[in-house]
Amino acid sequence: MSGLFLGQTFFQAAGMVLKGVKAMNQTASTIYLVESSFYLEVYLDPFNKRIRVDDYRGNLNQLIEKAEELVKHHQAEKLIIKGRTEDFLVFLEHGLQQEAVVDRYFHGSDAHFFSKFYTQDRKLNDHWITEDGMVHSIYQLDTTVQKTYPPKEYELKKADESCAAGLSALYRQVFQIYPTPLHDPEYVKKTMKDGTIYYVFFYQGKIVSAASAEINSFYKNAELTDCATLPEHRKYGLMKLILQELEGELKRDGIFCAYSIARSLSFGMNAVLYQLGYSYRGRLMNNCYIYDKLENMNMWVKNLANC
Repeated sequence: MSGLFLGQTFFQAAGMVLKGVKAMNQTASTIYLVESSFYLEVYLDPFNKRIRVDDYRGNLNQLIEKAEELVKHHQAEKLIIKGRTEDFLVFLEHGLQQEAVVDRYFHGSDAHFFSKFYTQDRKLNDHWITEDGMVHSIYQLDTTVQKTYPPKEYELKKADESCAAGLSALYRQVFQIYPTPLHDPEYVKKTMKDGTIYYVFFYQGKIVSAASAEINSFYKNAELTDCATLPEHRKYGLMKLILQELEGELKRDGIFCAYSIARSLSFGMNAVLYQLGYSYRGRLMNNCYIYDKLENMNMWVKNLANC
């Protein structure tokens, strides 16, 4: 039960209180709960008022009960469980609903993102119909756009720890609020040490566009995330080139399941993913604080083995 104690200590320190949703010091943490009949890998996320079960095995009824105990104890507003196909009906029986799917997430088997909400406000949303229309519009876009290259002043590089300050400066400029503390260069360095890879575009010595791949080396999948470009540099298609570079490195490392979670209100980012061959796989309601508020996030998935 030492993992549960760690979780209690973490949330007591964080306080589970968002003051104006700008308390970026509320750092998330992963705990591991090992019981006689189940195992849970749990991501505690006080900043976004949620708990996410990233992996599990054992007695489903008991582990779901334990996850809900954690939600109640830490006063979280949303529970997310990355479930396996064979467990689909059990999650439904416990009141969870499927929001999204990632094809081939678990060593080739699909992951179903199940969610449950614990406050009325967290379940309400004013943008759902608008976002449905946006996805429909994106699927009408031409996917045979000719590949373009930015002016020679732009330089694409794989980032290292010396880029941490520049990356943090970029994220501070683009996002007033971000669900992880990328505004802190030390946090960026930590993610690099943990295996996340970043590619960036430099312009006149300054990072103006960046994205990363968070790699799950055990299940051989990767989330393409942390996508940001300064507004004045968005006309050159820098993000498409960065994502393609990340995809190439993932393929060389034998990782073929790639997915990305994009702000549902961002037409440009969702369009980029669609035009790169990603398929829409659902929407996570009121998933995280990003940009300037709590937002829905679209799931996009791509099998890199097919390209």
